[in-house]
Amino acid sequence: MGDSEARTAREEWGSRFGFLMAMLGAMVGAGNIWRMPFTTGENGGGAFLIAYVLLLYLIAVPGLMAETMIGRYTNNGVIGAFREIVGSKRGQGLGLVVLIVNVALMSYYAPIIGWALYYAGHSMLMTFTQPGFEPQAFWDGFISNPALVIGMHTLTMAGLAGVLVFGIRRGIERVVKWMIPLLVVALLAVAIRGVTLPGGMEGLAFVFTPNWDYLTRGSTWVAALSQALFSTGLGWGIALTYGSYLSRYDDVPLGGGLFTAIGNTSIGLLAVFATFPVVFAFGLEPSAGSNLLFISLAEVFPELAGGFLWAIVFFVSFFFATFTSGLGITEVGVTTVSEETRLSRSKSVIAVCGAIWLLGLPSAYSSSFLGQMDFMFGSFGLPLATLSIIALVAWKFGPERARVIDLNRNAGIYVGKWWNPVVKYVIPVVMVFILGYGVVSSIGTENQTLMILGVALMAGLVVVSTVVMGAIGNAPEATSETVPEGGD
Repeated sequence: MGDSEARTAREEWGSRFGFLMAMLGAMVGAGNIWRMPFTTGENGGGAFLIAYVLLLYLIAVPGLMAETMIGRYTNNGVIGAFREIVGSKRGQGLGLVVLIVNVALMSYYAPIIGWALYYAGHSMLMTFTQPGFEPQAFWDGFISNPALVIGMHTLTMAGLAGVLVFGIRRGIERVVKWMIPLLVVALLAVAIRGVTLPGGMEGLAFVFTPNWDYLTRGSTWVAALSQALFSTGLGWGIALTYGSYLSRYDDVPLGGGLFTAIGNTSIGLLAVFATFPVVFAFGLEPSAGSNLLFISLAEVFPELAGGFLWAIVFFVSFFFATFTSGLGITEVGVTTVSEETRLSRSKSVIAVCGAIWLLGLPSAYSSSFLGQMDFMFGSFGLPLATLSIIALVAWKFGPERARVIDLNRNAGIYVGKWWNPVVKYVIPVVMVFILGYGVVSSIGTENQTLMILGVALMAGLVVVSTVVMGAIGNAPEATSETVPEGGD
């Protein structure tokens, strides 16, 4: 099929609201509601939030604009975008890096969606408000049952495939439009009730009283960078892929950057508000780890009037939030595979979802393995993928060219020249510095082995991907316009 035919047949979002909800739905999920509370607890509470917010608006907002813009400009998935802009087969290797990191991240994210699905099901059975219910015992019983966790993982991937086969407008957009507002209402209700519990205000004091010592630790900044990337989806290829389905008249700075970041931050803070008052009210450990949400929030529902209804609203909404994120992550692979192979969309969905299901089995089986994957790919894989996309815009396409010819097209929020040095210099320098600081500070700690393995794995990934795409990658079409290297 020729390029013109492909572009004519390519789907577009049905409405701006649908695109905004899809972006927010893809970014708001376990990263905000599951990962952010326990990461905040492990890294000094308020100090971590300061680092997180700084990095969010310094790196994530300009970066999301750049990633969404390059998707709209090329009308391609990650590998096709690199091919069109770089203009070489080896250059597509960095696109393959983004795709592999995306699939690896989804392989351990899918089991978490399965956890949310299990809790949503039990909320409907009113398990959490039954006399004698013990959240810790319930969690331990679930996570230690291989048949259950793998079964939930399987149901999750089947559900994602069932939506994705319908495409962008009839599948993803139709599902996300009403899910996120419900999640916000539920989180707000739980947060208000948590604050009114005896001892609940101590949780807010923990969050809003920074331990300044944590801001001098490289681990805090690495965790904050990882959280900013994890929760916004920058570098996952989601914004690029979703942006490739935008029309020429959509507002990239608003939808692809500012709206996503503000909505993401608001819901992340709501999750912290909903979690820590409950943690302190019930004497739980704020740095309890990845099961913090599944234990702490399950404690609050018996204390609410009509608690079983709130349990249903929250856990079903939490499942939908994680599920919509899963749609966005998986769509990156589906779009790319369908573009780069002869497979139809349905077959691409089956191939990508099947691969993620298989790769996700170890994480579903072992929460310890899941945590190790999160450390390596969250702390090192995501920054690598992000740097690849930022380098594509900043050092090949050119930030000024991107800003003038596409980013500000029909934009309600004008992006000035400040964006150019931020994308070209600030984002790469800050990320490399923090990663280097984090590597050095991990030496001699319990994370040293995982750090070395993570760095080595990412370096090997770049080399192998470049070699592979140099050998089997699709050569740029002769009719494609050569993209000159842009300046500031």
